[in-house]
Amino acid sequence: MLRRLADQFEISSSTHVAANGIERDADWFLLKLQEEMGELTQAWNRLTGRGRAKGRSPEDMQQDLADETADVLGHLLLFARRNDIDLAAAIERKWLFPPAQTSKN
Repeated sequence: MLRRLADQFEISSSTHVAANGIERDADWFLLKLQEEMGELTQAWNRLTGRGRAKGRSPEDMQQDLADETADVLGHLLLFARRNDIDLAAAIERKWLFPPAQTSKN
């Protein structure tokens, strides 16, 4: 599932950077992840009253939080993909999850 998502993010990201003349070097992936984390933090601050709402309704701010969370996940998956990290295996190992089992049906 994570690999499929990472592939979808890769297609979208590749299209976007090609259309905008952006070079994705090794640093770009980490820097974009950090940028998106900042935007997620900003959305959280607005939603929780720690930042200016800038005319956004509570529903708008909740959607902003969801959108920025999606961006963080996307850029994390792109970072892992770029660095040949098997994220599913790393999660199982680090979080002590049982190995994923495939259905025999």
